[in-house]
Amino acid sequence: MTAITVDGESVAISTNLKRGLTECVKLTYNARQPDVSVPIIKTFNNLKYDFYRNFIQNDNWRYITKGLWVTLRVTFFSVIIGIALGFLVAIVRVTNEKTGKLKLANAICKLYLTVLRGTPVLVQLMIVYFVIFMPIGIDKFIAAVICFGLNSGAYVAEIVRGGIQSIDAGQMEAGRSLGFGYAQTMLYIIMPQTFKAVLPALLNEFIGLLKETSVSAYIGLNDLARGGDIIRGVTYSAFMPLIAVAAVYLAVVVFLQWLVGKLERRLRTNER
Repeated sequence: MTAITVDGESVAISTNLKRGLTECVKLTYNARQPDVSVPIIKTFNNLKYDFYRNFIQNDNWRYITKGLWVTLRVTFFSVIIGIALGFLVAIVRVTNEKTGKLKLANAICKLYLTVLRGTPVLVQLMIVYFVIFMPIGIDKFIAAVICFGLNSGAYVAEIVRGGIQSIDAGQMEAGRSLGFGYAQTMLYIIMPQTFKAVLPALLNEFIGLLKETSVSAYIGLNDLARGGDIIRGVTYSAFMPLIAVAAVYLAVVVFLQWLVGKLERRLRTNER
């Protein structure tokens, strides 16, 4: 037996009881100390569970891959429209500036550039689909391609126009001295040099276009951004799906920027 003091009085207790009380005090003290390992493990387990629930369960990752495929297709076809329309508008504007011809076409091109460059692409997309295409039953994918193609064409036109104006005026005179007409000189002499000069800027414009296509989710197109939003709606978890969407966009953009940088270095090497 041993004794302890409680409220000033000596109380006899057994040795085992005293040892048990001592251990309880130690456990209480230790429980008050922060255990750093527990939050880390708990956070890791939560992230692992969220990853499984958002992507593995029910094959939700397919929303991301299918959405990426839609995004790449929209971008590809929009780039084709943008290049064709942009070069056409640029040639019309430069021809009017140099010869004074094509006044009506130039006025239409200036109006097109003013409207498309002066309004948000999201508003353009909603007008193209909800006002024009949806009432006549045209697919939202086609609406997105046309809208982004028209929008990109406006920016491509100004890039190409600046590239044409950067070519020395003597190149046009050299073409004329060889017996070429204005159209032949533009086609065989001016435009090849222009394309080489503006190619890096065009590629950067198309990278921006890839990111702009994310707003196509507003018309219900199941692109990459929409795929992440579908997962969020199914799992009621926003962190993992949105981070995954951002990571995929970032990976694609970084890869394209790497290609652009490589192309620019090759062009500089060829100029030497």
